[in-house]
Amino acid sequence: MPIYVYEVVQADGTPGPRFEIQQSMSEAPLEKHPETGEPVRRVFLPPNLASKYTPAQTNKRLENKNLEKAGFTKYEKDKLTGRYHRTAGKEGPDVIQRPG
Repeated sequence: MPIYVYEVVQADGTPGPRFEIQQSMSEAPLEKHPETGEPVRRVFLPPNLASKYTPAQTNKRLENKNLEKAGFTKYEKDKLTGRYHRTAGKEGPDVIQRPG
């Protein structure tokens, strides 16, 4: 059974404390807090989608070995000299220096 989030509706209409409750999908949404009897409303939250698009997975896909395998060339800037050094890939020069 899914867990739903509800919040207490204050007298002035502002949201109050939240709580979770396990309910069947076929049950009607709660209108009152099960313990205090205060009015409540269901809160809709975005789903937690742990997937292949998390920052950790993206960083893993952008590792040098994966970029090379996909045919890309990666350059990283040297902070001291301002030159770009090739860190992945086989195409292109080893070092690129900005003109001027």
